[in-house]
Amino acid sequence: MRKKNIRALIFIGIGLALYLLSNVVGEYRVSEGTTAASYVIAIASIVLLTGYTGQISLGHGALMAVGAYAAVLSRIYWHFPLALTFVVAVLAAALAGALLGVAAARLRGPYLAGTTLALAVGLPSLANQFKVLGGEQGLLYDTGSAPDSMMENNTDFKWYFWISALAALIIVWILSNLLSSRYGRQWRALRSAPLPASLTGLNVARSKVLAFTISSGVAGLAGALLAMSLKLVAPSDFPLALSFTILTGAVLAGVSSLAGTVFGALVLLAIPDLTSSLGDHFAMSERVASNLPGFITSLLLIATVIFLPNGPKFLKK
Repeated sequence: MRKKNIRALIFIGIGLALYLLSNVVGEYRVSEGTTAASYVIAIASIVLLTGYTGQISLGHGALMAVGAYAAVLSRIYWHFPLALTFVVAVLAAALAGALLGVAAARLRGPYLAGTTLALAVGLPSLANQFKVLGGEQGLLYDTGSAPDSMMENNTDFKWYFWISALAALIIVWILSNLLSSRYGRQWRALRSAPLPASLTGLNVARSKVLAFTISSGVAGLAGALLAMSLKLVAPSDFPLALSFTILTGAVLAGVSSLAGTVFGALVLLAIPDLTSSLGDHFAMSERVASNLPGFITSLLLIATVIFLPNGPKFLKK
């Protein structure tokens, strides 16, 4: 049996397991699963960009915001069905990524990181300047109702989880096939030895722009799914910290491991619960407790880079 067929069967099996699991656990855990699925997609976009082409982005949270705003605006003004708003999110973020990728093709290392960081810093402020984007209050994301036949004895939480989990499985499956293709081989060559790769006829600039465009489109979908679970799109939902959080998840995944995206997402999901427990146990002030998740995330990023720069060993088996 071909590897692609085996891979497809594995993803179908995972999908069935997630569906059965959603009918066993409580609604709180199901809603956490929705967030985890969004993280998986966002981390996968970093794995594609950084792990395979060597381009460092500190602004993927901003690209997630582009996708989220595009989805909600298409819903409000054009009354697109929910599935089509996700398509709009992917296209809008991919377009933004293509424009940014043109600049990225001329930059590398800290210069590229600084450019994407400026995007992450400036976009929330920019969103506050336009009334059409809802300002600081944001925009409500009317996701509509699930089909009645599917919602019998179920809730919106499960509906959102099924959508997000299915999207995550599809995206990871598509990326796994893409990275196994000639494009993946070209990107690996570009990361490892850009000069020899260009001498073999590889168009380095075009390859970088293509990778940035695809990665941005994937990040836009993650943003739209996150907005769906929140039912709101506001600048405060996509802060600078989100970009660093997603990057931390990618580092935990091993940067170049798609399989590790699930591990990275689950660790990120566990941090708020952990900090909440610590805050209650040590009777921390509200100010300290609110900053603790960011501190732990930063500490985790530093520790992973120092001690496990290639990710946990069990993810490479």
